[in-house]
Amino acid sequence: MKSKKVATYGILIALAFIFSYIESLFPVSNAIPGIKLGLANLVVIVALYKMGVKEAFVLSILRIILVGFTFGNPSTMMFSLVGGLLSWFLMVIFQKTKLFSMVGISIIGGIAHNIGQIVVSIFVVENVDIIYYLPFLLVSGVIMGALVGILAAIIIKRLKTL
Repeated sequence: MKSKKVATYGILIALAFIFSYIESLFPVSNAIPGIKLGLANLVVIVALYKMGVKEAFVLSILRIILVGFTFGNPSTMMFSLVGGLLSWFLMVIFQKTKLFSMVGISIIGGIAHNIGQIVVSIFVVENVDIIYYLPFLLVSGVIMGALVGILAAIIIKRLKTL
């Protein structure tokens, strides 16, 4: 059973890594920095619902670190790490309340990730005025979060085991 769990982790981390690479090919963030498709979060949400809270946490952190070293730099890794941790934390809390669907949880994750990025930005640039950029990120978090949530719901419905 332990080898199956390790293999599952490996496959999901590789999948999240590939999704992050695919995301890097689409220059969505050139128009508005910080906006991403959030495809890698698809793996985290599936893990959250099919494997558990701890497993989703491990997958999220490992993916952020691997992608940060491969496609980014320490600065981008810091933004992703804070956004990813806040996203995971709020998705777990709201999942436990059972008030929201998987799509709602995904939207919360997308919004939380963007809020985390803005908070880091405020500290890095030492200027609170960057908060005016938040509405654009929130809109993208809602749109991308909804799309990722819909995809996650479809995937989980079709998965027999994980």
